[in-house]
Amino acid sequence: MAHPSFGGAALPPLDHGFQLLYNLDFAAAHAIFADWERNHPDDPIAPTADAAGLLFSQFERLGVLESQFFVNDREFENRPRLSPDPAARERFSLALDRAERLAGARLAKNPQDRDALFALALSNGLEADYAALIEKRNLASLRYTKQSTIWAEKTLAVDPGCYDAHIASGISKYLIGSMALPVRWLVHLGGISGDRQQGIQELTLVSERGHYLRPFADILLAIAYVREHDKPRARQLLGGLRDQFPANPLFAREIATLDAGR
Repeated sequence: MAHPSFGGAALPPLDHGFQLLYNLDFAAAHAIFADWERNHPDDPIAPTADAAGLLFSQFERLGVLESQFFVNDREFENRPRLSPDPAARERFSLALDRAERLAGARLAKNPQDRDALFALALSNGLEADYAALIEKRNLASLRYTKQSTIWAEKTLAVDPGCYDAHIASGISKYLIGSMALPVRWLVHLGGISGDRQQGIQELTLVSERGHYLRPFADILLAIAYVREHDKPRARQLLGGLRDQFPANPLFAREIATLDAGR
């Protein structure tokens, strides 16, 4: 994957769509993804991207990516179940169904189809994020995370340069590594291991070398650094995001929160 600048005027359509997502222009992003899907009806990446947009819009509406939501392990474990928009949930599920159907058809022809493998890695990761961060369905989230990691490993075996595929395992390793020891042990029995520092390392890899998900990795790393009491690093990431995506007020708000806590 080429590295998108997210700042140039002539981005490829899907890159432009993701840029719009990070700038909170969800309607324009969905229009781009829908147009790509119409013109590339066998491409599973477009409906996967559309599902990502729907997830991001719910994150924004519900304040999921505010760092206070993750401020410490106890706060995260006691987080409330949120109230998502049922219509958005249905659209999200339908987009992922399309992506998985298209990916399955392509893999039936070529089991090493990189885009199909990546679409399945990302779609399961999106399901995991929705289940955990919006619906508080932790066990379901872990199942999706396990599937996402399996597909990500297959993606990376075909294309080691698809750094976005590291996002799901980076998130899961960090979050599972943050759980209480008995819970972590039970999760490990289910075949999913957690390690906070390994999670940060994988998210850093996406942040430095990723494509569509590089800014998302920066957001997650900033949250992780706030939790780890590394405010300078969190502020540096948030400053870069604020400059890249000036229409998104989240980053300036988070910087102000950090500065107020000094």
